[in-house]
Amino acid sequence: MNSIRSTVIPSLRYRDAPAAIDWLCAALGFTRQLVVPDENGGVTHAQLRLGGGMIMLGSARDDEWGRRMALPAEIGGRETQCCCLVVQDVETHCSRAQSAGADIVQPLHAPDYGGQAYACRDPEGHVWWIGSYDPWAEVEASEP
Repeated sequence: MNSIRSTVIPSLRYRDAPAAIDWLCAALGFTRQLVVPDENGGVTHAQLRLGGGMIMLGSARDDEWGRRMALPAEIGGRETQCCCLVVQDVETHCSRAQSAGADIVQPLHAPDYGGQAYACRDPEGHVWWIGSYDPWAEVEASEP
């Protein structure tokens, strides 16, 4: 595991959070760290890890916090942010995601700043950018 742990942890909401957790683990390679079910078959809070990073997620709700967030399906399939994942083997990762039904919205390519990358949508429309460019490598290289 990475010695650096991110202090920025994206949080997402899903209409079917249990299915989203299954898909994120199968398609993108996350592992469950904590999943707290709610009384209605949804998820109160979940933590999923990928390397030294983490996301949190839960079921979409019509409550005070839930009304601050919009799902992509509620705003014409658009996003106001996107989660970025750093992986070693982008080609294999992309194939895995496609096999699990990911909608590839930006095909595998080589960005000008280095590495390989692709972008996809999960089944509920959230956009994920996946690439091999690791901005932490530059930070680690400059540290004594």
